[in-house]
Amino acid sequence: MRLILLKSLFICWLGLSLTGCESLKNFSFSKDTETEDEYKDWNLEKFRKEAQTAVDAGNYEKAVKLYEALEARYPFGETSAQTQLDVAYAYYKSNDPDAALAAADRFIKINPRNPSVDYAYYLKGLVNYNRGFGFVDRFLPTDTSQRDTSTAKEAYENFSELIKRFPNSKYVPDSKQRMIALKNNLAMHEVHVARYYMKRKAYVAAVNRASEVIEKYQRTPAVPFALEVLKEAYEKLEMTEQAANIDRIYRQNYPDGPPVPEHKNATFSHKVWDFIGLEK
Repeated sequence: MRLILLKSLFICWLGLSLTGCESLKNFSFSKDTETEDEYKDWNLEKFRKEAQTAVDAGNYEKAVKLYEALEARYPFGETSAQTQLDVAYAYYKSNDPDAALAAADRFIKINPRNPSVDYAYYLKGLVNYNRGFGFVDRFLPTDTSQRDTSTAKEAYENFSELIKRFPNSKYVPDSKQRMIALKNNLAMHEVHVARYYMKRKAYVAAVNRASEVIEKYQRTPAVPFALEVLKEAYEKLEMTEQAANIDRIYRQNYPDGPPVPEHKNATFSHKVWDFIGLEK
């Protein structure tokens, strides 16, 4: 009797599940039909005009939807390549970096000789350069050099590849400026790591990190701070001669201290941010 009851309950549950799936299927189909009907009488010019209007209005999610529909409706033709770039940009502005990078890579693979391929490389750099910036960064003085540097390194490589492949591109000047900012941030990140080792009394590791800044990131604002760490680490290791040499180099090159104030000491608000310690 119990077995029959369990079988009956199972059959009822299975029937309800199948009914639910069918309902979802019908709902999905109706939604797709509504989308198709929405663009039923649209031609290429209509798609492009409405998508551009959405971009101009800052409605990037709508722009993505329109460009995707346009690309599906007109996958080939004179404007197909431009649509691929447009949707990559719309993904970027709608805060979907993975989709933006995938779209840019697809454009490069499909259109390696397109006159606008340099922009695809530039866009990849922009995506990684701005990746991770959100609402907080717009209103609080966060220190980007204290964050994970993986995307910063990717952005640096993206811009470097653009400059190497297209030295005459109109995007090269801006890329070079962004590379300078990225290099400064990467160098300062190494200083933060060296200081972390100092706090943990890992003085040899601190020496290695600080030395890497001086060797790898010459002429960046991080160098004097790396020298300070290096001097202190040598003193802790009781390597007095090396500490004296570093002190001499520091005084010769920076008699008035670091020429560029460290981020956290630049303003009172930065000191408050560091005191809160949300970056660490």
